Formats: sequence, structure tokens, C-alpha cells
Amino acid sequence: MGSPITARGWGWRHPGRVRWAVRDIDLTVEAGERVLLLGASGAGKSTLLHGLAGVLGDQEEGEQAGHLTVDGVSPADARGRSGLVLQDPDTQLVLARVGDEVAFGAENLAVPRAEIWPRVHRALDDVGLDVPLDHPTTALSGGQKQRLALAAVLAMQPGLLLLDEPTANLDPAGVIDVRDAVVRVLERTLATLVVVEHRVDVWADVVDRVVVLDSDGGILADGAPSVVLRQEGTRARLIEAGVWVPGYRPETPAVSARPGADLLHAAGLAVARTRRGNAVLDDVDLTLRGGEALSVLGPNGSGKSTLALTLGGLLRPRSGELAARPPLARGAGTSPAGWKSAELVSRIGTVFQEPEHQFLTHTVLDELEFGPRRVARQDEAEVRRRVDPLAERLRLTGLLKANPFTLSGGEKRRLSVATMLATGPEILILDEPTFGQDAHTWAELVALLAELIHAGTCVVSVTHDRDYTAALGSRVLAVDGTSATLEVAA
Repeated sequence: MGSPITARGWGWRHPGRVRWAVRDIDLTVEAGERVLLLGASGAGKSTLLHGLAGVLGDQEEGEQAGHLTVDGVSPADARGRSGLVLQDPDTQLVLARVGDEVAFGAENLAVPRAEIWPRVHRALDDVGLDVPLDHPTTALSGGQKQRLALAAVLAMQPGLLLLDEPTANLDPAGVIDVRDAVVRVLERTLATLVVVEHRVDVWADVVDRVVVLDSDGGILADGAPSVVLRQEGTRARLIEAGVWVPGYRPETPAVSARPGADLLHAAGLAVARTRRGNAVLDDVDLTLRGGEALSVLGPNGSGKSTLALTLGGLLRPRSGELAARPPLARGAGTSPAGWKSAELVSRIGTVFQEPEHQFLTHTVLDELEFGPRRVARQDEAEVRRRVDPLAERLRLTGLLKANPFTLSGGEKRRLSVATMLATGPEILILDEPTFGQDAHTWAELVALLAELIHAGTCVVSVTHDRDYTAALGSRVLAVDGTSATLEVAA
């Protein structure tokens, strides 16, 4: 059976932060109810989920106000009843093999051994992860890891299922597969669901209720999907707050692309996740030019991220040619994988799929200044010229003293983009750049990238976001797991 939820004046503030991550939440969710939780980036959606899962910590790790209960007790005392799927699946994976990972949570709940492996197989079938039980978890793509994290939680059969952007890194077919898998599990177990997702269309028809958090605290809207998402007055308030609603896409400036000099050329390129590993993508022919956008599209596990890391000089090609042309190389040699860190970061900037993997410091400001100050060795005036406008454009100015790891998922993504932009590379490579963004920050990011393209930067994006691809006027490289084909501009 499902677990009921009650919040009364509940809030949470991270240590050292003036602003509360979330506050003044009054909410009751009945057992078995299905809730879609919305709100602008940074409104506190993930913090509320973490609070419900009982993983926010004690008073030394933050400050709590009000009361929050699951099954009538504190969330920390109900941990076995709650299952949380995090925004970044890598932070949730523990074991080396797929089967062991799915079994891990059920084992910790002392589920009888005879029941565990049938649960494992059913959970993997539910999420559509068709790999052997002994398949290495490190060899999975980002989207496959997302499915795995969900399977591990489903195998626990929690009374409260908490999903934080569960389809963010999935291809379009995978989004529907996972949504339907969650619905099947809810029908079988009668669990309570709270799901955070910017893809409102995906969940609107399968939830009972939509709750929208106000960025200034409290609840902005609460009711049936047909009321909250479609009634004119409420819909207008949500759009003003930056919440995605069905049928709405923010206006963005037209991209004035002016393809310039050849920067990086690939011919017969094969890429692999490890130096001696099997190629995940073969025979890629591609030239990157200044002043243009390229979107890399394709299903999960098809090699998109591996190709991006190879183009970015962070993985060596498995075979074939990858050569920097003179305007990019500038005397550093033709192989990006052979460049020193300072040479690479000032020529090609790469934003990883998981933002946390590139954070190096303890504050947002230090993170923004790290590349210009410590790698590119720029003077103070140049650091300020680069960093301050980026912080303003990407809405990070109020977070400069915050620890990067305490930011929301959308804030982490914007910070990871800003850290690379601060070094002024000729090629910017972005893996899922619009993940976790509300409508306002999505539009601001698109506008900023459009300006960079107009100024001569080459922007390469691994993405499932067709609206983003269309807004940037991108060429499309379609990847299918064996080959890559250039298509006409979106």
C-alpha cells in the first residue's frame, strides 16, 4: 500500500546559505495518490524529495523548519518505505554489476533471498534495461544508468516512490517506456508517487494532481492537471513563473549562423569508452566550423557522449583521424587528446552530462573563476570581464557563495556551462545542456549560445531536446550505435 505524506510549514536551508532552499510548505498527499511536482529551477523541488526520503541530514547539515512526515513518522524513520531516484544516477550507483545493483536495496531491507532475484528480473524488464546481470555498471550510458537506478528502487517495492527528473537523459522512446513502467508498478503496488519533471506532457495524463512550488516559498498552485495546466488564469501564472506547460515554448532570438573557418576534422573516426575497448561508433566523417551549431541525436547507448568526449580531446580516438585545423590548433599540435590542460580548455570546452563531475572548488564563484584564473592565467580585469556577465546571464549571482554541490540540478547545469564559457573556447561541447532547466533559464541559455554562435563559436550539443535543436538552427548528426549521418539543419 502507498505511504501518505504530510508537510506543515516545512522548510530547509543549507548550511551557510541565507536563502531557504524551500520553505512554508503545507501539503497533504493521500496513500496511493500520484503527484507531479513542478516549479521553477531552484524552487526547492529536489530538496522536498530529499526531505521526504529522509536523506537531508541533521541540524549540522542544514536547518529545518516545520514538520514533515511519511506514514505518520519522520522521513528518517520511514526510509525503508521510501524509494528515491536521484537526478544524477551516477551518485546513486554502488556496485559493479547490474544485477547486484538492482538487488542491493532489497537485500538491505532484508527481503528473503528467494524473492530478491525475481524482483530483480521484473524490475529490469519493467524499465526496459536489456543487459546481462553481470554487465558492468560503468559501461552503461547515462540513459541506461537512469533506467538502472529506477530498477534498483522498484525492486525495493517502496510505499512512496520519489522520482527526480527520471526521464531527463532518455531518448524519446525511452521516456515513454519508463513512464509506462512506473505506471505499471504503481498499479501493481498501489504506491504513492511524487515525480519531479520538466516534461509536463509526459506525466500530465497519468497523475491525479499537480503541485507547483513557488520560488518565494509555499505552494503556487495545487489541483487536478486539467485545472492547473490548462485553465487560462492558472496557466498564465505558471508561464510567468517559468514553469513548462503543455503547448508552450518560450520565444528565442533567431540564430544568425555564419559558418567560418574549419576548426576540427574527423575522417573514418571510431570512438570507444576505453583505449582498448570495442568501438561504440565507427566511421564518423565530420568537420566542425566556427559560427555554427551541431546537435548529436540518437537513442541511449548509441555512442553520443563517447563521441563528444573524443571530439573534446578527453578520450583518444579508437582509430581514424581527428585533427585540429590551424585556427584551432594555434601551434599546439593537431591532436586534441595530446594537448596540455591549459591548451585544451582555451580551445575546446566540454560540459559533462553529470555536472558534479567537473566541479573542483567549494563555492560557485571559485568555480566560475577557476578556468580563467588558474588555467588560462588571465589577469583580474579579464577574469571579471568574463565571469560577472556570465553569472548574471545564467542567474547565478545570488549563489556565488554557495557550495556547488548544494545547488539544484538546473543550477548545477547552468554553473557547469558557465565554467566552460568563462575560458572562451572556440568549440563548446555540451552534453544534455537543457537538463533541469525551467522555461526562463532554457530561453536564456539558448539566447546566450545563439550570441556565441553569431560571434564565431562552434557549439556542439548532445541532446534529446528537439526544441533546443530547432532554436539554434543546428545541423544534426544522427547516431544509431554503429554509424553517424549528417542531416539537414533542423
